[in-house]
Amino acid sequence: MKKLQIIALLASVFLLQACVHKLVTVPVKVAYKTTKGVVKGTVAVTKAIIPGDSDKSDNDKDDKE
Repeated sequence: MKKLQIIALLASVFLLQACVHKLVTVPVKVAYKTTKGVVKGTVAVTKAIIPGDSDKSDNDKDDKE
């Protein structure tokens, strides 16, 4: 009887493993996508606020030549 309980316990652990995987990975994916969008928005705003930032590298090249 003891062996049957252990086998049932192990079988249930393997069957529930996919559910636990979903519970862990779905919130992480949502947080990643949200953070990724916020960072992209911040970069876009920063580039809009600081004009000429990309031109600075072009000016450095002209100075070196």
